[in-house]
Amino acid sequence: MKVMCVVGTRPEAIKMAPVILALRESPWCALTVVATAQHRQMLDQVFGLFGITADIDLNLMRDNQTLADVTARALTGLDQVLAELKPDAVVAQGDTTTVLATAMACFYRRIPFCHVEAGLRTHNLEQPFPEEFNRMVASVVTRLHFAPTEGARDHLLNEHVPPANIHVTGNTVIDALLWMAAKQPTLPVQVTPGRRLILLTVHRRENFGEPLANICRAALSLVRNNPDVELLLPVHPNPHVKETVARMFGGQDRIHLTAPLEYDQFVAAMQRSYLIMTDSGGVQEEAPSLRKPVLVMREATERPEAITAGVALLVGTHENNIREQAQRLLDDDRHYATMASGASPYGDGAATQRIIGLLRGLAPA
Repeated sequence: MKVMCVVGTRPEAIKMAPVILALRESPWCALTVVATAQHRQMLDQVFGLFGITADIDLNLMRDNQTLADVTARALTGLDQVLAELKPDAVVAQGDTTTVLATAMACFYRRIPFCHVEAGLRTHNLEQPFPEEFNRMVASVVTRLHFAPTEGARDHLLNEHVPPANIHVTGNTVIDALLWMAAKQPTLPVQVTPGRRLILLTVHRRENFGEPLANICRAALSLVRNNPDVELLLPVHPNPHVKETVARMFGGQDRIHLTAPLEYDQFVAAMQRSYLIMTDSGGVQEEAPSLRKPVLVMREATERPEAITAGVALLVGTHENNIREQAQRLLDDDRHYATMASGASPYGDGAATQRIIGLLRGLAPA
C-alpha cells in the first residue's frame, strides 16, 4: 500500500513522528514522507530528533510569506507530487496551511485523505485564525477522520460526517510526549534550585499587538512580585513576537529568553516547570499528562476537554486576569494540586497503533 505523509510545521512533525515511524516499520506499507517546510528550521529540528528524513522536500518557506503565497505554492507543489506518486492514501495532521493544501490537492486528484486530529472546533472563524477555517475545509473532503476525543467526534457528527468515517483514536501528541519524556531530556538553561519556573509560550496571530503586550506585562509582573519565580520564554521567530518580547523583557532579572527550543529541550522545560502559560494548542494537550497546570491565553480554544477536566484554565489576554490566575496557582496549594492532577483527556499513548490499523484497512484489494 502506497501511503504519503505530509508535514509542514514543527507541531505537525511532533504529532506525525510516531505515525511515520510506525509506518516505516510496517511491511505492508510503502511510505513517502513529504515536507512542505512551511516552518523550515523548527521542522528540521524535530525530524532530526526522531531520525526522520523527508523523501520529498518542497522547501516552501519564504521570508514574510503571506497566507495566500504559501497556500498557492503548497497546493501546486503537492499536486505535482500526487500526480507522480499516485498514493493509495495521504495522511496529514492538524489545521495548518499545509493541511488545507494537502486536503484540497487530494480532493482534486480523487485520492483518499486521512486527517489526524480531526474534529477540533471553536465555531469562530477568527479564533484561531486561519486554523479554524483550514480544519473545517479539510474535514469536508476527509475519508478517515482520526478524532482525538469524543468531543471532536461529536463536532464532526454535527457537521453530518458519516459515523463510519470517524474514529476516536486519542492524540498522537501523547505518544510522542511519553516517548521523549522517558529519555529524561536536559533543560537548556540554568534555573536556581528552589525557584519555581513559569514556562511561557506565545505565537498566535490573533495575539499579535496589544494582546501580546498584555501577556508580557502580566508575566513581567509575576516575576517582579514573586522572588522565588523564574520565567522561561522560547521566543518564536515571527518578527511580531520577537520585537515585542525584546522590548518588554530584555535585560530583566530571572527571565530566560531563548531561541525556539528543540522538542526534547521543550519537553524538559515542561517537566521542570511549576506552571505553564501558553497560547499553543499542542501544549494544552501535553502539559496535563505531565501534571502541569495550564493557563490558556486565548479568547477561545478548540481543546475544551482540558478546561472541562479542570487541568487547564482559559484566561483570555487581559493583563489583570492572567496575572491574578497565575498568582492564585503560586499562592494556593490546594488549587494548584487540583489542576496538577494528571487527568489528561487527550490519550493513553496508543493513538498511533489505532491509526495504523485503520489506515491498513484502506489498502487496495
